Amino acid sequence: MVTIASQRTGAGATTEGAAGRPIELETIEIEPVRVRVLPGGRVDSNNAAKYVDRAPKTLAMWRMQGIGPPWWKCGGRVFYNIEALDAYLRGKGV
Repeated sequence: MVTIASQRTGAGATTEGAAGRPIELETIEIEPVRVRVLPGGRVDSNNAAKYVDRAPKTLAMWRMQGIGPPWWKCGGRVFYNIEALDAYLRGKGV
């Protein structure tokens, strides 16, 4: 569960902002993403897409353009390393 600052009015806790004006805090639920991690920390392209919250087609386009997280192909299937996906997300500020 995460609490974020919101300028909206309604029910909830309040706190003072930087200018001394009260701001309201809003609590939202973050749903965990369930992905299948294979031995060695690898994930297939569909699970990688879920993990980075993008469509599988987006990752395919990134591969064609040479951007996005590092990947490799084995037996005709595309794989990503889960640690590389984490590093990519941290680097992008997502």
